[in-house]
Amino acid sequence: MPATATADSGAPARARLRAAAVPAYSALLAVLILAPLLAPGHLLLRDAVSTPRSYLTDSALGLGDAAPRAVPQDAALAVLSTVVDGGLVVKAVLLLALWAAGVGAGVLARRLLNAPLYAQLVAVTVALWNPYVAERLLQGHWSLLTGYAALPWTVLAALRLRDSHVTGRTRLAAWAALTLCLAAAGLTPTGALLAGALALLTVGPRRIPGTALLWLGTAAPWLAAAALSGSAGEHSDPAGIAAFAARAEPGLGTLGALAGLGGIWNADAVPASRTGPLALIGTALLLLLVGAGLRRLLAAGLRDETALRRTLAGVALAAIVLPALGATPFGLDLGERLVTAIPGAGLLRDTQKYVALAVPAYTLAAAAGAVVLARRAPVAVAALLIALLTLPLADLAFGASGALRPVRYPAGWARAATAIEEAGHPGDIAVLPGGMFRRFPWSGEPPVLDPAPRLLPADVLQTGELPVRSGTVTGEGRRAARVERALLAGAPAGEVAASGVGWILVEHRTPGPLGESARTLAQLGAPVYTDADLTLYRVPGPALPDRPGPDARRITGGTHLLWAALLLVGAAATAALHPKRRPRGARPPLNRARNSPAPRSAH
Repeated sequence: MPATATADSGAPARARLRAAAVPAYSALLAVLILAPLLAPGHLLLRDAVSTPRSYLTDSALGLGDAAPRAVPQDAALAVLSTVVDGGLVVKAVLLLALWAAGVGAGVLARRLLNAPLYAQLVAVTVALWNPYVAERLLQGHWSLLTGYAALPWTVLAALRLRDSHVTGRTRLAAWAALTLCLAAAGLTPTGALLAGALALLTVGPRRIPGTALLWLGTAAPWLAAAALSGSAGEHSDPAGIAAFAARAEPGLGTLGALAGLGGIWNADAVPASRTGPLALIGTALLLLLVGAGLRRLLAAGLRDETALRRTLAGVALAAIVLPALGATPFGLDLGERLVTAIPGAGLLRDTQKYVALAVPAYTLAAAAGAVVLARRAPVAVAALLIALLTLPLADLAFGASGALRPVRYPAGWARAATAIEEAGHPGDIAVLPGGMFRRFPWSGEPPVLDPAPRLLPADVLQTGELPVRSGTVTGEGRRAARVERALLAGAPAGEVAASGVGWILVEHRTPGPLGESARTLAQLGAPVYTDADLTLYRVPGPALPDRPGPDARRITGGTHLLWAALLLVGAAATAALHPKRRPRGARPPLNRARNSPAPRSAH
């Protein structure tokens, strides 16, 4: 057999290996980051609360006293946890989100830059191994990372929609992909804002009305809940602006921390490597790589692709500069004025969240930079670049050095939930000690959001107050705050019942104020359930809680069904209509577009 025939026979196998490299590498990084969570147990860390079972309460629909910050996330988990352990759902979503973020970065680099494989792997590394991912994981914002993962895919869908040559089935596939991206990102309000903003900025003027309509459908659960629950008319505590402003890091300042994709407000939710010189080293290496590829990223090429790349660069600049300005005295004053004047503006107070919008441009510029720097020995240089990107943040591996580890709930939680279900007693649940955060012996050292609202089958009153280093940021749960004050003052049980409370749960072995609550509890007789971790009391004769009625529940339930339908239809249609991959070599090389002014010989 001729040598050429032998060589050609291996081409399909090599093509398959190349096609599998980016997904496999993304999976490797995702597993390396989340390795401890693959063990049995549930994620319980700061704001992250996963439970074996949760319930479709009014609060899960966003109709409780607090603002609907976890909608439709909580309702989706409540439904899914009836058939599968809710902790497994959270782990699967988180693992899929990180994997999709990496694959999306690689595909985006290939599609927009025609980047070679080694440059795609550099883009994957930047997308997954960065301070933003580390800090949001440590803060417990697992569901926000679904919005983060949707960003590169949103850009890809927008690019296909902008292509005037795309028609028929392929255009439908692009709309389906955009629907899937917006719905997946819409698992949380902030994720919806991230993907929605990026979609509207990238789809082009003629597609904006359709995109806006899609976004409204995928964001309907929390928009409707905010309107029907009344939280849309609530003003946030101005103290939250300073408390949640982006934070300076050692040797970097606020702008440098944000440019390095770090700077979360909570100094406790950062890897140890970001508290010393490695923060400066890691940021410098990242920015040098991004800077090396910036010229190629902005270079002229195909009209739609050039416009999109430059738009992404502009979005990245705004996503870094605006949060930095928000942390200045002028920005803090402006933010306080906004939350005082505009109901619901508190959703924007954690400005560092929006640094995620810089990541698509960062991954593209890093891929282009890898090509610039790796002309002579691409594989070796790419391997070196990947090492330089990961080593300064090495403690992101293995669950941020073990911080992301599964916990096991004491058996008493399930028994208390069963007691409440079997009793059929009305009323909401008040919880002691006061406050929303706990530190149990079995949950580890970091504070954790009280798991009671997810573990118990009735609405649990939560004040929404958030303890921060500078004090406490007041929440929206005014009725919950009144009940908490009454309990800590030892008020008569009848006063507590008049506030719509039918149960009081005392959580033991966690610090927190108890005040004179023993006087109130003494009026309730023997507890319904008690063990070393929990004591559950029934409050007789609770009043009907003041909250939206059946019509509001039907409307919000309908918006959740709409979101779920858009997610499932978007996924099914994307899979069914996805066009075949363009053969390699069908597009011109990196930044050598067909309408480039370069001579033909340069192609």
